[in-house]
Amino acid sequence: MKFDNRKVDVSGVQDRRGIGGRAAIGGGGVGIVGLIIYVLVAVVGGGDVDATKLVPPGNQVQETGSTDDLKARCNSGPDAIDKYDDCYLVKVYNEINEVWTAEFSRRGDTYREPTLAFFTDAVDTGCGQASSQVGPFYCPPDERIYIDIGFLDQLQQQFGAQGRYAQAYVLAHEAGHHLQTLLGTERKLRAQQQAHPDQQNQLSVALELQADCYAGVWSRLADKQGNVTISDAELDQALNAASAVGDDRIQQKTQGRVDPESFTHGSAAQRKKSFQTGSTTGDLDACS
Repeated sequence: MKFDNRKVDVSGVQDRRGIGGRAAIGGGGVGIVGLIIYVLVAVVGGGDVDATKLVPPGNQVQETGSTDDLKARCNSGPDAIDKYDDCYLVKVYNEINEVWTAEFSRRGDTYREPTLAFFTDAVDTGCGQASSQVGPFYCPPDERIYIDIGFLDQLQQQFGAQGRYAQAYVLAHEAGHHLQTLLGTERKLRAQQQAHPDQQNQLSVALELQADCYAGVWSRLADKQGNVTISDAELDQALNAASAVGDDRIQQKTQGRVDPESFTHGSAAQRKKSFQTGSTTGDLDACS
C-alpha cells in the first residue's frame, strides 16, 4: 500500500496512551470491530460486549497527552509509516479525511473530520467509560474514533486478519460510522430501535454492514484519486478482515456455537459482501 508524499498530520489526533481512563468495569470479553457504544450498549444493550464494561455518558473526557513526539516520529523518515502502527493509522486517517472531504464537496455537502484518539486499557469518552476489550469504536456524541493499538495484534493473532490493509479497513469502517452521524443515519436508527425493540439487532446489523460498505467506497475513491495505491492483494486483506470479524466467526471462536438471532454486526459473508459492494462501485448511494 503506497501513500502520497504528504507529511503525516496529527492535528486531529489525541494521544491518551499512558494517561488512562477511570477504570472500566468488567473483563473477559473479546474485541468487536465497529462497536458503536452509544447506540448498541447505552441505548439498546450490547451484542457480544458486556454492558458492565461501560458507564453512562455524561462524564468529562480526560485531557489528552501531547502529540509532539508522535508528529516527530511519524515524519522522521520514509520508513516511519510502515515501521510504526500508530503512524500508519494516522496516515490512513489523513487519507480518509482527504477523500471524504472531496467526496462530500462533490456532492454539495460539507465534511466534518472526526478525531482519532489512541488509548490503552480504558478511556473516558462522550459515550461513557470503555475498556479496550470492546475493540475500536466510534462515539457519536463526541465524534471520535477510539482505538487501542493492541487490538491490531489481536486482529491478526486471534482472528487471522493479516496484513497492513486489514488495519486500514478497521479505521475506514469506524470512519464509516462517522459518515452515518454526519448523514443522520445513526440518529434515525436509534429512533427506529426505540420504536421497534424487536428489531434492535436487525437494525444494528444494517448499520454495521453499511459502515463496511462505506469502507469499501473509501478504498475505491482513495485509489482512484491517487491518495493511496491499493493492490488486489491488499483488497483481499480487507475482505479477509471483514470476514474474520463476522458475528458467526467470533461466536464460533468464543463460545463454540453460532446464534444468528444475536448477531449485531453481520455474518462473515455479509460483511465481506458489503465491503465488496463499496469497493466495486465507489458510490455512497450503493450502500443505502
